[in-house]
Amino acid sequence: MAEESPPAPGTRPGKGEPTGQDTRPGRVTPPGRVVEAVRAYRLIAAMWVRSTMAYRASFAMTTFGNFAATFFDFVAIMLMFSRVDALGGYTLPEVAFLYGLSAVPFGVADLAIGSMERLGRRVRDGTLDTLLVRPAPVLAQVAADRFALRRLGRVTQGTLVLGWSLTRVDIDWTAARLLLMPVMLLSGCAIFCAVFVAGAAFQFVAHDASEVQNSFTYGGTTLLQYPPTVFAKELVRGVTFVLPLAFVNWLPASYVLGRPYPLDVPEWAAFASPLVAAGCCALAGLAWRAGLRSYRSTGS
Repeated sequence: MAEESPPAPGTRPGKGEPTGQDTRPGRVTPPGRVVEAVRAYRLIAAMWVRSTMAYRASFAMTTFGNFAATFFDFVAIMLMFSRVDALGGYTLPEVAFLYGLSAVPFGVADLAIGSMERLGRRVRDGTLDTLLVRPAPVLAQVAADRFALRRLGRVTQGTLVLGWSLTRVDIDWTAARLLLMPVMLLSGCAIFCAVFVAGAAFQFVAHDASEVQNSFTYGGTTLLQYPPTVFAKELVRGVTFVLPLAFVNWLPASYVLGRPYPLDVPEWAAFASPLVAAGCCALAGLAWRAGLRSYRSTGS
């Protein structure tokens, strides 16, 4: 009898009908890869959360410390307004509005994938090799590595400032402005996540560039906490058209507050944050894949 050939990958044995999945070892379809990445991230993050909650007093103190450290940033702004009535034409509630719209998305992104900044250290000491041999996406492993639940302090602090500003700022709430609020927060989080991933991809080449990455992540959110009118137009152009952090809060917040933007941009740009976020995430993904492909083991 002639030997029966094995079924082709992605078909049911004996029928040759497609199953929708590639069953070859190490091969995962794009939807399956996303599911696997989410599952790996959830498992690793949960492991670190369990480790953190084993010492609840330490967790409470570090979370409060994170909350207090970020709160002093806003205290500095309040002290500034004890001497002036407006900053770049913006009142304290309006600046607090900008502050909250920057702090909350950045805090969520920092909580989710803030560990990406440690990638350069793994590249230098060769410990990245241990992640490459595990049956899980490397990006998910790096993002969830040492998941720090204490970073909830930053999110909580930003949320409180944003809530306070909404009770003080004078806004003519329309349907468009109400819709723009959650869009701003979600898009801002995605933009900051893209910056984290792109910065990590750069560390494949630079090896010791965590401070460069921090200048765009932590430095970027600090920049956005102040009105765009206090900065030179060259800087505002760079943050709008080169590294589009302005779409986190400056552009949409200008529409919500009814204030003109320093640059001559169309009004619809205030609603372009989701498109900008999608583009940033796509470019960051390409940069990550290129960086991972260029990686060469230390050999240690």
